[in-house]
Amino acid sequence: MARYIGPVCRLCRREDAKLFLKGDRCFTDKCGYERRQYPPGQHGQGRKKRPSDYGQQLREKQKVKRIYGLLEKQFRGYYYRASRMKGVTGENLLALLERRLDNVTLRCGFSSSHAEARQLVRHGHFLVNGKRINIPSYQVRAGDIVEVRDNSKKIQRIVDALGQVDRVPRPAWIDLDKENMRGKITALPSRSDISADIDEQLIVELYSK
Repeated sequence: MARYIGPVCRLCRREDAKLFLKGDRCFTDKCGYERRQYPPGQHGQGRKKRPSDYGQQLREKQKVKRIYGLLEKQFRGYYYRASRMKGVTGENLLALLERRLDNVTLRCGFSSSHAEARQLVRHGHFLVNGKRINIPSYQVRAGDIVEVRDNSKKIQRIVDALGQVDRVPRPAWIDLDKENMRGKITALPSRSDISADIDEQLIVELYSK
């Protein structure tokens, strides 16, 4: 599947928000967004213009795509799926994105970024209910247990990530057993569990045009 392989820090600068795309580096003084808080490109330091309504909607959609590491076709698929579900479309969309296996492993603290989580899942380092799953988009359910495989518990990237697990708040819908490298999905994520600065209504307005 296609994926973004260009510079990562410029994505945060383009969205004018710290998206924590580079894991540990984002918490140091080497963070590209902290060092240059203006858009990338030769006109980045020019006078800021007030974006149009469409521009605001587009930027919000792009920001959420980049937070979860998705490209347009896959993100649009999640939106259409959310629109067919009962409830509020925007909240359904965020819940679907949060339930991705790569995102769950990140929230558990088994990785330091979405890109790293995706790679670890693809390499088959995690089990869901005792079964090896290597599909990053796999949707977890309430009651599922996500754990690191026994053969993977000594991988330094996972050990280092768990050592920093208390650096960011962990969602209430995940119960982490740090000793056994295991997380249990106690409930489906709700809008109040998502702390990121996201205005999902702008995304709904964009796709409703």
